[in-house]
Amino acid sequence: MLHKITSASNPLVKTLKSLHTRKGRQESGLFLAEGARLAAEGADLGIWPEFMVIAAAALERPQTRDLVTRAGQAGVKCVETTPALLEQISKRDNPQTLIAAYRPFPRPLSSLDPAGAGLFVALEGVRDPGNLGTIWRTADAVGAGGVILLGQTCDPFSVEAVRATMGSLFAVPVVRTEFAAFDAWRRAGGLELVGTSLKARARPETSAAPRGTVVLMGNEQSGLPPEMEAACDALVKLPMRGRADSLNLAAATAVMLYDVWRRQGYAGAKD
Repeated sequence: MLHKITSASNPLVKTLKSLHTRKGRQESGLFLAEGARLAAEGADLGIWPEFMVIAAAALERPQTRDLVTRAGQAGVKCVETTPALLEQISKRDNPQTLIAAYRPFPRPLSSLDPAGAGLFVALEGVRDPGNLGTIWRTADAVGAGGVILLGQTCDPFSVEAVRATMGSLFAVPVVRTEFAAFDAWRRAGGLELVGTSLKARARPETSAAPRGTVVLMGNEQSGLPPEMEAACDALVKLPMRGRADSLNLAAATAVMLYDVWRRQGYAGAKD
């Protein structure tokens, strides 16, 4: 039988509510992830949360009940709570009926194998967590070997970023590092660095792309710093036809990643 919590003053509820802030995540060493689907994605890869809070109605679904049973066997503290408390924890109306709290799992740059994947994405100064999460999900879709965060980026384990990944945060490693270390790593691994810049004249190439490529994307407002542009093997600009003169960062990154993967022959694509 699951332990039940019905009071908003319960310490666990207070901790989970605090995970919407960077301070709360830093103090607790946890981050929030919403939904049975996302938790199932993690479980399939052997990644389990520290805590799982569930509405009674969710336990009526066999798949969710099985997930909770497996979580308990894996040592997860599973707690049944009320829809009202789930609203408070998620800070949303009509919240997910299962919310979990995980330990962050950032990886060191050295853990990424340049030869192990044909495509990586590096992001400089990304500020919007929704953009970051969406890019993370796109990186998963194209089979990228990692998402590399450079400079002052937003927290990849914020509620908004995690929500936007739709579970891809469990499948694709994320690394936070400085540009000098990243550039040395990619050069040593023989990876071509392709950046986007409004100063560039070239469009994405129509010829085959190198098997090992890193797509480097800059901040939406300021783009790539000059030293990063200078380090790129190629700089490209996405062509525009209509009145819009720019794309959202997540959309532009998706175009770039799919273009490189296309020129690699969609290597490894599912049938």
